[in-house]
Amino acid sequence: MTSKLIILAVIVLGVITVARLMKIYQLSSRLGNKKEEEISNRDNRLNANLMLLFGVALFGGFIWLMLKYGWTGRGIAASKHGHELDWLYNLNFIIVLLIFFLTHIVLFYFSWKYVKKPGVKAFYFPHSSKLEMIWTIVPAAVLAVIIILGLRTWNQVTDDAAPESIRIELFSKQFDWTARYSGDDNTLGKFDYKLTTDDNELALLTTNTIDSAIFHMELGANSISSIEEKLNNPNVILSIADRDELMVDLGRKERLIRLLKQMKGRHDPKVDAYAWDDIIQKDTLYLCIDKEYEMNFRSKDVLHSAYFPNFRVQMNTVPGLTTRFKFTPDITSVDFRKTKNNPDFNFVLMCNKICGGAHYKMKMTVIVLSEKEYDAWMDSRAFETFRDKYFASETAEAETIIDAEGNAMDSLVVEV
Repeated sequence: MTSKLIILAVIVLGVITVARLMKIYQLSSRLGNKKEEEISNRDNRLNANLMLLFGVALFGGFIWLMLKYGWTGRGIAASKHGHELDWLYNLNFIIVLLIFFLTHIVLFYFSWKYVKKPGVKAFYFPHSSKLEMIWTIVPAAVLAVIIILGLRTWNQVTDDAAPESIRIELFSKQFDWTARYSGDDNTLGKFDYKLTTDDNELALLTTNTIDSAIFHMELGANSISSIEEKLNNPNVILSIADRDELMVDLGRKERLIRLLKQMKGRHDPKVDAYAWDDIIQKDTLYLCIDKEYEMNFRSKDVLHSAYFPNFRVQMNTVPGLTTRFKFTPDITSVDFRKTKNNPDFNFVLMCNKICGGAHYKMKMTVIVLSEKEYDAWMDSRAFETFRDKYFASETAEAETIIDAEGNAMDSLVVEV
C-alpha cells in the first residue's frame, strides 16, 4: 500500500512540475516579445531531423522484431488447407507491408526534405483527377484479388465433404465441448432439442429417448403431474405470483408434451440405428492423420465459436442452427511436438466468443494419431456407444420383448 501511495505521489508531482515548466516557458516568451505560434528555423530543422531519425528507428525496430519473433508468429499449419490459407495470409502481409513501408518512407522523407525555409512559399495543390483515379482503382483491384482468393479458400473449407469423410459433431454449451463420432455407419444420429434430458444431453432422436422425454415431462421432477399437485394441494398456500409462474410453466410443458407425443406418432424406428452407434467423447477429441473430417456444430445456449488455431479453421456455433466445415489433419501430435520442441504440446479447440464468465475455461484437447493408433482407439470405444452408455438396460429389455413376440421383429432388433 505504501509503495502505491509513493508512485501516485510521484505521478502527481511530475504533472505539477510539467505544468510549472510550461508556465515558465510562456513567461519567458512574453519577456522576449516572442509569440507562441512563431517557430524558429532552428526548431524547424531540429524537428525535421528528428522526424527522419524517428522513421529510421521505427523501420529498424520493426524489421528487428520480424527477424526475432518470426514472420507472423503463427507457426506451421497442421491441416492440408491450412498451408494454402497461410499462403493467403502471407500474401496479405506482403501487400500490407509494402504499402506500410512506401507510405511511411514518403511521410518521413517529405517531412525532412520539405521543412519550412525562409522565403520559400508552400505550393498550393488542391486537386488532381489522375491521382484520385490511381488511389481509387489500385486499392480496389488489390482488394478484389484478396477477396476472390479468400472466397475460394473459404468455399473449399465449407463445401460439401466427400461421402467417405468422417462425420463428427461438436456440441457447445457453457462452458465445455462434447464430441460425437458418427460410429460404424458414418452417419450422425438425428436430434431434437425437445428430447434434452439428463441422460440425453445432446437430444438424440430414438424411440427410447422420445419415451424417456415423455416420462420426464409427465412424471419426473418438476413435471406436469408435480406442478398440478402443487397447484391443487389444499395444504400448500401459494402467492399470486408463484401461482402465475406455475401456470405459465404448466402451459409450456403441456404444449411440449403434445409435441413429443406427435413426434412419437410419426417417428420411424429405423432411424434409431443412426444414433445408437454414435460415440460421445468428453475432454479430448481424437483425429486421424490424412483423413478428411466434416465437423458439425451445435450450441445449447448462447453463441460460441469453435476455433482450431493450428488447423486454421474457425466456425461459429449458433443456437438453433447447425454449422459445419471440413478439414484434413496432415501431421500427428507427436510430430508436431517435435517441430515445437515441446513434448507437452497439444492441439486445442477453443471458444473464440466471449460466452460468459467462465469463457476462459472452454477448451478441449485435440490429439492427431497415426491411422493404426486411431483404429486402435476406435476399437477401444466399440462398447461405449450412445446405446451402451446411456440406454443399455432399456434396449436390452426391448430386445427380450421383441424376441418373445416372434421372428417378424428380429430384423428390427438387428438394425438397432
